[in-house]
Amino acid sequence: MLKTAVVTGASRGIGAAIAIALARSGYNVILGYKENRERAEKLCEVIISGYGVSAEAVKCDVRSSEDAKNIIDRAGKVYGSVDVLVNNAGVSQQKLFTDITDEDWQEMISTNLTGVFNTCREGAKYMISQKSGSIVNISSMWGQVGASCEVHYSASKAGVIGLTKALAKELAPSNIRVNCVCPGVVMTDMMKDFSDEDISCLTEETPLMRLGSPKNIADAVAFLCSDRADFITGQVLGVNGGFVI
Repeated sequence: MLKTAVVTGASRGIGAAIAIALARSGYNVILGYKENRERAEKLCEVIISGYGVSAEAVKCDVRSSEDAKNIIDRAGKVYGSVDVLVNNAGVSQQKLFTDITDEDWQEMISTNLTGVFNTCREGAKYMISQKSGSIVNISSMWGQVGASCEVHYSASKAGVIGLTKALAKELAPSNIRVNCVCPGVVMTDMMKDFSDEDISCLTEETPLMRLGSPKNIADAVAFLCSDRADFITGQVLGVNGGFVI
């Protein structure tokens, strides 16, 4: 019987790469998307035809506890289990600290941190009853060390790291592993506002002298979800080309 994975923010970029990597590993995949239904459904078609597993797109705004419950329940009711949960949905913004508005702060925290809380709470209910499961939360290297002009983003991602470590301790007796991946600079749509000069500077600052790809992050996530990582929990895995050591 195939296992089932839920991936939030899966219509593009890192989330899409994670969905493909898990499908390649033999998981049925539920792809959470906030707005781009067409892109998510096209990715489902690619997964079904390419990897012989089931895939479906489910609208999910992770800020909503109701949406979080719906996407987890969909996996449990349709496929019978929730074996993997990957919390990838997130937003970013660059802004001077003194220019951050109440709305900016709430949007960042509610999406990047509360969203992880919402889906973990629902996913944990299934996993505890199963006595098994793996949760991987996507944070950021800036959650580890902080970034100038990204205070609210850094704070939200640092919160994800703290949530991961605490939840790992609490769920370990139920044979549930909880880990965190902290990407470095990855070439996704989030880089669209960066100039060529900015990207060149970031590349030079990365010891491996190249920026990351969504596949780099997806491969790390797939490893942490696999049986090869069955004694790994509560860990923060940096996938950043040496940018943060």
